Amino acid sequence: MGVARGDRIGDAVTTYINPVLAGDRPDPAVLQVGDQYWLTYSSFEAAPGLPLYRSTDLVNWTYETSALHNPVGNTFAVDLAEHDGRFFIYIPFIPTPWSTLTDAAIFVIHADAMSGPWSEPIDLGIRGVIDPGHVVGEDGRRYLFTSGVRRIRLTDDGLSTVGELEYVYDGWRYPEDWVTEAYALEGPKLFWRASARRRSGAETQNGTGGWFYLVSAVGGTAGPPTGHMVIVARSRSVHGPWQNHPRNPIARTEDAAEAWWSRGHATLVPGPAGTDEDDWWMISHGYENGYRTLGRQILLEPIRWGEDDWPEAVVHDLGAPIDAPVGAAEQSAAPDLADDFAQPDLGRRWAFHAPDRGEAERVRVDDGLILRAKGSSPADTSPLAMLTGDHAYEIEVEVTVQPGVEAGLLLFFNNRLFCGMGVDGERMQSYSGGIRTHWREPAPATDRMTLRIRNDEHIVTGWYRVPGGAWTRHGVRYETSGYHANTVGDLLSLRPALFATGTGEARFREFAYRSLR
Repeated sequence: MGVARGDRIGDAVTTYINPVLAGDRPDPAVLQVGDQYWLTYSSFEAAPGLPLYRSTDLVNWTYETSALHNPVGNTFAVDLAEHDGRFFIYIPFIPTPWSTLTDAAIFVIHADAMSGPWSEPIDLGIRGVIDPGHVVGEDGRRYLFTSGVRRIRLTDDGLSTVGELEYVYDGWRYPEDWVTEAYALEGPKLFWRASARRRSGAETQNGTGGWFYLVSAVGGTAGPPTGHMVIVARSRSVHGPWQNHPRNPIARTEDAAEAWWSRGHATLVPGPAGTDEDDWWMISHGYENGYRTLGRQILLEPIRWGEDDWPEAVVHDLGAPIDAPVGAAEQSAAPDLADDFAQPDLGRRWAFHAPDRGEAERVRVDDGLILRAKGSSPADTSPLAMLTGDHAYEIEVEVTVQPGVEAGLLLFFNNRLFCGMGVDGERMQSYSGGIRTHWREPAPATDRMTLRIRNDEHIVTGWYRVPGGAWTRHGVRYETSGYHANTVGDLLSLRPALFATGTGEARFREFAYRSLR
C-alpha cells in the first residue's frame, strides 16, 4: 500500500522538515475532532500548562489556548479524549517542592469544547503510576491504561474510577545488547481500527471486525541516543490478551549518527485525506542530534498498514524532507518576536517555571511588563520562560529595577542550571552553571539597562547598554552544550527567561527574539 503524499503542483510535491513543532514539547498527545487535530504535551513545571495547538494538516500548528492554569504538580504525559460530545484531558502530576502531592497522581479536567474553558483538576484517586491512555472498550465502558502497563475502569462520565489498577500487558522485550537507558514501559496510547477484511466487506462489526491497538514506549526517554523506541501490540478485546507486533519496534534511533535521537512516545492518527483508510501518521518526540539543550521536539512521519493489519513506519531518515499529508499547506517557519508587553500573553509565549498557585498575580501591565520580585536568586524566583527550537538566536530586553530588586535575562534550564546576567541598580551580577560567578563585570551603576544574550550554537555571549549608550560586550562567554537532561537529570530544555528577585518590582520593555539561522 502506498504512502500518502502531499499535493502536487505540476511535478512538485509538498514536503515538510521535522520537527513540525520545534522546541521542548515532549510526550505529544493528539486527538482528531472532525477535520481538525488538537495537540498538547507535557508542560512539566510551567504555568499556564498544557498548551493546546490546532491543525488541519498535521504539519502546521496554531496555538489556541492553555488548559491548565493551576497545575497540581509537575505535569507529565497526558491523554486527550472525546466521549459523548465532551472533552477530557487525563493528567499525571508528579510531586514537587511546591505541590502538596506525596506520590504520582492522575487527575482529569474536562470541557464542552477543546478551546475550553477547562475545569479545575479532579483527583481520580489513582496513585503510583503515570501516562494515562483513554479508550472505550467493545463493552462500551471507558478505561484508562497507565504506565506499567496497568488498567482501571472509569465511570461513564469519566470523572472517577471503578475498582483497582490491574496489570494487563508486559510489553515487548528488546535484545539485551541494545544500548538503552532503562526498560521503562510507558506512554500507552490506544485506538481501534477496522481490519483489512472488514474494510473490504468480508467481515461485519461483531467484535472481531477490527483490532484494539496499544502503542507504547520502552527504552527510556533520556540516556543514550538509541534508547527510546515505539512498540505496538493489539487485541480483539480491550481486555486482552495482547499480541506483540512481529516486527517491533516500529520506530527507533538505531545509530547516534541519525538526525533524531531517543525517538518515542507516539500517537497514531488517521491522516487528513479522510476517505483513504490507509492514510495514517505517527506523531512522536525526539532530541535533535547535537541539540539536546532544545529538549524533545515533535516529529511527524507516515505510517503504512500491511495486509496483516500491522502498522509500519516507512521513513528511516526523519532529518530529510518528507512528503506531506494530502492537502497540507507549505510548512511555515516560526517568526521572530517583538513583544512590547501590551498584554502578558501567558501561555502562548510565556510561562512561569515552578509556580506557586496564583503565580500570574505577579504580573501586570503598565508601560511594559511589571513583574513582582520573588525569592533570593534566579534559582527560586519562578522566572518567566519561553520555548525555542533555534540553534542560534538573540534575545534582548530593557530592564528597570526598584531598590531592593535584581532583575535580568537568562538562559534557564532549571533551578540548578542557568546562565545570564542581572542588574540591581548598583552592579551587574553574572551567572553560569546555575550559580553566581566570581566575575565582576564593570557595568555602570544604573537602575535601567538593556540586556542582550546571543546563543550561537551553544556559545553564549552577552551585551548591555545604558539608555542612549553603545553596546558593551560582557567580559565572559559561556558554552552551554551540556545544559540538558542527561547532565542534570531533569527532562526540560534551555529557555530564554526573565527574572526578578528580591523585594519590589521590575519593569521589562521592548523584548525581542531573533533567530540567527
